[in-house]
Amino acid sequence: MAQNIYDDPAFFAGYSQLPRQVHGLDGAPEWPALRAMLPDARGKRVVDLGCGFGWVSRYLRGEGAASVLGIDLSRNMIARARATTDDPGIDYEVADLETLILPEATYDLAFSALAFHYIADFARLAGTIHRALSPGGVLVFTIEHPIYMAADRPDWIAGAGGRRTWPVNGYALEGVRRTDWFAPGVAKQHRTLATTLNTLIRAGFTLTAVEEFAPTTEQIAAAPELADELERPMMLMVSARR
Repeated sequence: MAQNIYDDPAFFAGYSQLPRQVHGLDGAPEWPALRAMLPDARGKRVVDLGCGFGWVSRYLRGEGAASVLGIDLSRNMIARARATTDDPGIDYEVADLETLILPEATYDLAFSALAFHYIADFARLAGTIHRALSPGGVLVFTIEHPIYMAADRPDWIAGAGGRRTWPVNGYALEGVRRTDWFAPGVAKQHRTLATTLNTLIRAGFTLTAVEEFAPTTEQIAAAPELADELERPMMLMVSARR
């Protein structure tokens, strides 16, 4: 079973105050780039894996998706999603992506934001998603970038001249990384970029786009703190087709 840190009261309280949770998709700087990777949602049957508060589930229904199933391990997340959703075309379920079973050829679009890096057996999950998609179905997901996750102590180091540097430790050593983020000992699963992409290919997917998020000049002008994201990629965004 995946670590269910989101049902830890201290973690959930801190997480709920993040701009992307307070302001929804408008609070996620990668959203414009990610939205551009999504297929036309009209008439699509969608599964939202690690749906959180349901922001993308509701967005896709608003874009014309026929139905959306949002899945999350956290009961706190699902409770919040249900409380803020008034749409019979969206269902939410509590389920563990590590052991998830989905009906075959049932969905046209599988989406996931910042959830797969918690999954130890990504190969199993990739195979499950591939079987659950209809022919031509699309998978779009984001994870923390492997360069961002690899550090033993993920924080900036002051360099010469005051320029900050992001450490990368043991990049080729895959496995669990534990960090203190709103709560001690949050476990994430580090995989190299090659492992992530090759796992999808071996599951039968055809890669259609791979993006490493970097903010635009306009975004940095509006939020100068985003300039840090030019120093190292924080997020990997991938789309693939069955």
